[in-house]
Amino acid sequence: MTLLMHSQDGQHVPRAELANIPLPQRTDSYQPVPHAELVRMIETIGRDILTVYRFDREDYGLARDGRQLFGTHTYRVSEDDQMGLTIGFRNSYDKSLSVGLAVGASVFVCDNLAFAGDLTVMRKHTANVLTDLEDMVIATIFRCRKNYRQISTDAESMADFHLDDDDAFRMLGLLFGKGVLTPRQLPIVKREWMKPTYPDFEPRNLWSFYNACTEGLKGSPPARIMEKHIQLHNLLTERRYDYGTD
Repeated sequence: MTLLMHSQDGQHVPRAELANIPLPQRTDSYQPVPHAELVRMIETIGRDILTVYRFDREDYGLARDGRQLFGTHTYRVSEDDQMGLTIGFRNSYDKSLSVGLAVGASVFVCDNLAFAGDLTVMRKHTANVLTDLEDMVIATIFRCRKNYRQISTDAESMADFHLDDDDAFRMLGLLFGKGVLTPRQLPIVKREWMKPTYPDFEPRNLWSFYNACTEGLKGSPPARIMEKHIQLHNLLTERRYDYGTD
């Protein structure tokens, strides 16, 4: 259901599978964080803090034979919501990634994700990581509602921002040059822009282009998913870029 389903490096898995991945040995300088324990912590704290939201769904992906985890928990206020508040998180058993958390939105019509702001790299896997982790998760989720409101505002602004094909192609070049999109992702974005899969994105505006880009990003490696989405959001919402409209 999530973008990991389209990644060559990752596979979608049920939550129960997370506990089956062998946990590496703890050392004096390295303390692993169990995937399943991290997920339980984020869900418990999220439900306690996001009291006006309803837990809607959970999605998990594993890469490198389970040594890397990427997951999302999505909340919504009502069934009529077009976007849901999403908490994205990552973890690793091979020292390749610090524990990370990002807050954003999920576009329900297409399961696309939008992350804004910065990736919160919460903690390296060093001594006392589990002691510090809970407070860091609490602080981040407390701030998430502000980020979510900003994403909702940005989506409305992008929907009002007209783009023609030439504007979109210039933006494709910018996103490729900035390293947000890879050569393999460019044709996917172009196809979704020219012939959108979803009628919601047929209007020629920046929001439709944004979602065409997030379709392309579904092929990103799990280790880079959140950073790529944050880069995309930041680039498309910076007004100093000229999209070719008056």
